[in-house]
Amino acid sequence: MAKKLKIGFLGGVGEIGKNMTVIEYGDSIIVIDVGLTFPSEEMLGVDVVIPDFSYLVENKEKVKAVICTHGHEDHIGAVPYLFQVMDQPTIFGSTLTLGLIRAKLEEFGLKAKMKTVTSGSEISIDCFKVKFFKVCHSIAGALAVAIDTPQGVIFHTGDFKIDHTPIDNEKMDFAALADLGRKGVKLMLSDSTNAERPGHTISERKVGESISRIFAAHTGRRIIVATFASNLHRIQQILDIAAANNRRVVLSGRSVVKVVELGKTLKLLRYDDSLIVNENAMKKIPPEKLCIICTGSQGERVSALTRMAAGEHPSITVGIKDTVIISASAIPGNEKSIYNVINSLYRLGAEVIYSAIEDVHTSGHAHQEELKMMLSLINPKFFIPVHGEFRHLKIHAGIAQSMGIPKENILLPELGWSIEVAKDGLKKLDNIKAGNAYVDGDAVGDLEPVIKDRRQLSADGFIIVLLSLSVENGKPSAPEIITRGMAALSEEDLAEMKKQVLGAVKNIKYINSDNRDAIKSAIRRTVRRMLYSISQSTPMIVPIVVEK
Repeated sequence: MAKKLKIGFLGGVGEIGKNMTVIEYGDSIIVIDVGLTFPSEEMLGVDVVIPDFSYLVENKEKVKAVICTHGHEDHIGAVPYLFQVMDQPTIFGSTLTLGLIRAKLEEFGLKAKMKTVTSGSEISIDCFKVKFFKVCHSIAGALAVAIDTPQGVIFHTGDFKIDHTPIDNEKMDFAALADLGRKGVKLMLSDSTNAERPGHTISERKVGESISRIFAAHTGRRIIVATFASNLHRIQQILDIAAANNRRVVLSGRSVVKVVELGKTLKLLRYDDSLIVNENAMKKIPPEKLCIICTGSQGERVSALTRMAAGEHPSITVGIKDTVIISASAIPGNEKSIYNVINSLYRLGAEVIYSAIEDVHTSGHAHQEELKMMLSLINPKFFIPVHGEFRHLKIHAGIAQSMGIPKENILLPELGWSIEVAKDGLKKLDNIKAGNAYVDGDAVGDLEPVIKDRRQLSADGFIIVLLSLSVENGKPSAPEIITRGMAALSEEDLAEMKKQVLGAVKNIKYINSDNRDAIKSAIRRTVRRMLYSISQSTPMIVPIVVEK
């Protein structure tokens, strides 16, 4: 049977985050990115959401490599969970990407084979030949990937933007990308996150200019900057601006401390060690001579900025002499949390500057004109938009069509789709298993039943019916009823409920614990029926039957 070149989508299509794509030919599988996403409000109690790895576990002997395009959580965050169920593939990525992955694996007590790649690196993985290309993004070490397969070249952009003045001065190699396009690319998969936005993204250097102006205008105030810990280019600019303004820098928040230390070790951040002071030493420095770089740009509940806004930070108290810069944009779903923090900071008297007021943030994802440029450079025969909700994919598909790619050569994927890249086109195959796996503490997997119970508890509360039975004759005594999270029942309702519970169980002969379930079922039916007639609510009913 002839081998097929297949693309499988385990995440990152029809959604923001949880990016994971599978490229398969015969007995060889390459995985591109292993990301996570953060839970929505209805995923009560869930820590993070990761892809369902079932397909890879079922085919683990085929998985030869994991390629991580860059070090953001939505591209590497689920690596430790994958390596809990398989440990044989080698991980390829840039220096920073692998440094961040290594730290994550160490937290889990795991190790993995890793190989560092850079722009221009070429490697062979079974039947695949892979080449890497530097792209600009909001983190150092972002790479695009060209995979030469027996059926032609697949080009995956990873997350990218086009920045002609990047902070590290490492520009995208447009000549190399154009050369790849001239040689022929069969299929291109491309970041669609900002496909709705016209024009171009602003350069990271423009953000630095805005922050520099804010420092110059607030010389008599302490400045607090919240940003993504992984954005080393942003942090480098803030460090440089602080030094230029004769300010010492305090790092607040575990992730920003760890990433800055890693960046210094990898020589991706450059600063004088005397610039950084700890939270204890800062008390000896005048506030107007301080800059605090902290976590919390997304309003995360336990982050440094959120604790400051709530007045709960152990060593930093925000007040009227503080200027707070939120140098980030909201990840979809985080808007409410961020604005709650901003409102709290204003109430404390601080001046707050964020992207709606000043250019203190720029996206790491290409706007429409940059998407067009990438399409023009690569000039693929077939095109699949990825990394975005369905509306982003749809708009990106329209952009590709406007660039001359025929509509029949464009496919909008759904989660779990498997696509054959054939000589004459893209063919949809049977779906592969895909979806969400939930992480809740040490529990990982399909926690939908648990989440459903939590939703019910949050909506209607619960009621406990405690019924005692005589050991001697099995007769019940008057039950005790306890409610939580539901509107109080009247004394008359409680009395009637006790009466009906006794009536429901009186004809069930209690022998021993073997028929206790029959009594519990009778209690549930009776209480459910009565509660619905009283309030149309469906709380969780917990019958407890004990002997006395």
